[in-house]
Amino acid sequence: MADELLQVEDLHQHYGGSHILRGLSFALKPGEITVVLGRNGVGKTTLLKSLMGVVPITSGQLTLAGEPINKLKTHQRVRAGLGYVPQGREIFGRLSVIENLQMGLSSQPASTPLPVELFELFPVLARMRARRGGDLSGGQQQQLAIARALAPGPKVLLLDEPTEGIQPNVIQEIGRVIKHLAHDKGLSVVLVEQFYDFAEELADQYLLMQRGEIVMRGRGADMAADGVRERLAI
Repeated sequence: MADELLQVEDLHQHYGGSHILRGLSFALKPGEITVVLGRNGVGKTTLLKSLMGVVPITSGQLTLAGEPINKLKTHQRVRAGLGYVPQGREIFGRLSVIENLQMGLSSQPASTPLPVELFELFPVLARMRARRGGDLSGGQQQQLAIARALAPGPKVLLLDEPTEGIQPNVIQEIGRVIKHLAHDKGLSVVLVEQFYDFAEELADQYLLMQRGEIVMRGRGADMAADGVRERLAI
């Protein structure tokens, strides 16, 4: 479909002798937040790593803006329009905030400037631009990780549990930024999340995974009626 930005068709992934992802198919539209839910170990993080090319897929088709990306390396997928914020943030502790953000531009030409909007989205980064990443709080590090992924101007942003270990006021701020990026800026967001209330608040569509498969899907507004919270407790 012309309005589908990222298409995933029959995605399979194996790790050693284990079949981790089992025939996943879904599509992302610009300006929508897709929430991926499921208990620990169902393959949510592997899904994001597979989309980014961090781990190889066994079979399936990945298409971004109409172009196949299966054969692209991770840095090439960044250049094509994918942004990734891994679980645990993985910022560079010895580098300053500015240096961490500049690392987000490593796939771009050397003269590419940092977007001013990053500091508008996360004012705390402007105030702490010279501070080392390792000296920031967990919430500040998460904001830095998101800003780093946004630096090259992705079309699709993949977020792996951004609320993990974060204080409530920063969770609210991150939620506000995610909504703004999707609904005002047209970014397509994939959010892997364990915090159900946060996920329900943001979701335009949801995917519920069990044992490497998508077992339920629907619109975010229908999550309560569909009994998604109860399925997560099973």
